[in-house]
Amino acid sequence: MRPPAQNAELALLLEVAGTPKPGNVDRRRDLEELRFEHFLAGAVGARDGLEMAADGASVGAAFERAVGGMAAQGGDNTQFGALLLLVPLVRAARNELSQPVVESVVEGTTVADAAAFYRAFEHVDVFVSDPPAEMEPLDVRRGSDAVPVLEERGLTLFDVLDRSVPGDDVAREWTRGFERSFLAAQRLADASGTPSERTASVFLSLLADRPDTLVVKRHGEATAREVIDRAAELHERDALETDPDAVDALADDLVGRGVNPGTTADVTAAGLFIALERERLEI
Repeated sequence: MRPPAQNAELALLLEVAGTPKPGNVDRRRDLEELRFEHFLAGAVGARDGLEMAADGASVGAAFERAVGGMAAQGGDNTQFGALLLLVPLVRAARNELSQPVVESVVEGTTVADAAAFYRAFEHVDVFVSDPPAEMEPLDVRRGSDAVPVLEERGLTLFDVLDRSVPGDDVAREWTRGFERSFLAAQRLADASGTPSERTASVFLSLLADRPDTLVVKRHGEATAREVIDRAAELHERDALETDPDAVDALADDLVGRGVNPGTTADVTAAGLFIALERERLEI
């Protein structure tokens, strides 16, 4: 059995290898500034931070190290959101990988964890929306300059992410017991085919469930709803099996338009880790 950090790295690799994943980098599609190889290198670069989480380091410190290693590989922001899900999951796996234990991990984060989270933004260019006026001093784009405000207000990392919901479904996972991540893991276990085929199938199912919040931020609600409707139609008729060309056409269309459902990819990676850790997905 692989140790948790290895399973987390493998989850990142399997996520990007799943093909097709409409709108995202996969083995056959690159984005304008991000290539498949960048994601492979990002997964390898994040390994030290994942090892820190597995060894019991604080969530913030492990996340900051993972992001720094990811970004140093040349692809900048390849897996920031996925790592924000994986680090507490790996930390929980030291004891028991269950929703109650993960909830305990994230609810137990500290102001120091929040400070490390803000410093992590100095390594990468992450797309974020402008915050409300009252949250402007805590704009994550300020990086370490926001740390004195965090300390003054006594905000933990859980507090910071709680203030990002709704509008950010990675943050929502933190406040909802990682419910979609565990759902993705169950769907992966129930699916058939190779790990790559299962990943593509589960990604499409998740894409059909909810508006991808990265798509909403970049392109608006109407585009996010269009993506849901098209994904749902393909998923309902099992198009990956019966009409793979139609799924490829959606993938090519979204990549061509720059519509990138990155949050759905993050949740898929988290689900892959849970399935691997529970030995429900064999490689």
